[in-house]
Amino acid sequence: MKPRVLTGITTTGTPHLGNYVGAIRPTVRASRDARFDSFLFLADLHALVKCDEPERVRRSRLQIAASWLAAGLDPAKVTLYRQSDIPEIPELTWILGCVTAKGLMNRAHAYKAAVDRNNASGEDPDAGISMGLYSYPVLMAADILLFNAQFVPVGRDQIQHVEMARDIAQRFNRVFGSGDGPFVLPQAQVEEHVATLPGLDGRKMSKSYDNTIALFEGGAKKLHASIRRIVTDSRVPGEPKDAANSQLYAIYRAFAEPDDAAAFKDELEKGLGWGPAKERLYALVEGELAPLRERYDALVARPEQVEEVLLAGARKAREVAVPFMERLRRSVGLRL
Repeated sequence: MKPRVLTGITTTGTPHLGNYVGAIRPTVRASRDARFDSFLFLADLHALVKCDEPERVRRSRLQIAASWLAAGLDPAKVTLYRQSDIPEIPELTWILGCVTAKGLMNRAHAYKAAVDRNNASGEDPDAGISMGLYSYPVLMAADILLFNAQFVPVGRDQIQHVEMARDIAQRFNRVFGSGDGPFVLPQAQVEEHVATLPGLDGRKMSKSYDNTIALFEGGAKKLHASIRRIVTDSRVPGEPKDAANSQLYAIYRAFAEPDDAAAFKDELEKGLGWGPAKERLYALVEGELAPLRERYDALVARPEQVEEVLLAGARKAREVAVPFMERLRRSVGLRL
């Protein structure tokens, strides 16, 4: 059996360059490698943890699916599905939760960050924290383990999710398994140089920080305007720039060939002005995205076509999930 690669994107916002560089592009490239079996999903159950706006979830789901397809994903060669179309995922989440230590959940980055914010503001440590937020690493583990994915492409800040899935799988295998199973232990797959793309203000590009550059929405005009808004220091043209610590250079490097990136860095360090540098970045990014955007716009205009692709993908995914879930039910005593 081919090694399986699995990745997902939460359906709570408009896809941005960070999603493209950190997940969409590497996953599409990996999907073309005949040595691997690629599974991709829209994490709409995860979306409910952070979003109570149904229309936003629906719109985001369409935008993300269309982005993957526009970027070159061939649904005939991969398994592309919506998380909520796979009923075995929430069932496995409960089973895994029964063998997951509470202490492991206490160490999850999202939960710890929420507790730290509450403590800093003098609130009860668990104020505003839902069970969805607290236990979402178990759902994420179910996403991965149901399909026995060996490799999970993630940003550097998301490695913990895969490590937790490994911990949970090891615990289940010890308690209920025999020999080497039933779960394969997943490995995080990180692109070393561009796994986490900086946003307009230098922090990680994230909807939470409102510092994103939209991937396709708004067209070339919005892309250009966003790139012009990238925060830079006050060094004037002719003055050497600190390219290594510049988010502008970091984004450029994510789209350029190594030699081109090195030459651009050299020009910045020799005094290239920020204005011309931003124009260079825009030309580079737009050159890659323009043909993809045309396909994206056509897909968004026909949501029923995207829906057909997702439902076909769910049927394909369940060909794997249903028999494996039956095996897991027997493992824990729910079936003979």
